Amino acid sequence: MRRDHRGYRTVMSPTTTALLVIDLQEGYFSAPELAAIRDRVVAGSVAAVAAARAAGALVVEVRTVHSEDPTTWALNMREDECPFMVRGTADVRPVGELDEVRPDGPDDDWVVVEKTRDSAFHGTDLLDLLRSRGVERIALAGISTESCVAATAADAYAHDLRVLLVEGAVLTPDTERHHSSLRHLEDLYRQPALPVSEIAFAAPRGGGGSS
Repeated sequence: MRRDHRGYRTVMSPTTTALLVIDLQEGYFSAPELAAIRDRVVAGSVAAVAAARAAGALVVEVRTVHSEDPTTWALNMREDECPFMVRGTADVRPVGELDEVRPDGPDDDWVVVEKTRDSAFHGTDLLDLLRSRGVERIALAGISTESCVAATAADAYAHDLRVLLVEGAVLTPDTERHHSSLRHLEDLYRQPALPVSEIAFAAPRGGGGSS
């Protein structure tokens, strides 16, 4: 068995790789600490989307969207009585830069998934979507490394999906927390961060797996 410098065998054989773009929405970047990293993470994510689109890969735009009443709110929102990312408000609007790479009309290879918790798998049909397209590996871009990105990556591992983090397209304001989160995902789940140039995006096969 070939092992790399990290001590484990890196599985990079040709496989169907989709891109998930997580929470690139205006409401998040209204916070000063996230506004400071906006340009970097958005530029990295747009580059990842462009690469995925060029390869004909599936792109899943993951958005956090809550109802105005507390039925979808997370615990901290209920405790603080503070609604956030409410449907119909400017907060939930995707960042404008995604329009540069978004298809002009309906496109089966660009799908929007709405979530109400950190993980993009929780309470959504994301897993069924990926399996129906024969996706075996996902690349993650967006915010924030230690929260929604990490939660989605951990759930993907639980569903036997391989995960890559797109270097420069996954960020959080706290540099130390960013790097410790990446180390945790790589050490525990074998989910490395790689430059987009090293990620082999591939078109979905269109076959259906078991859900």
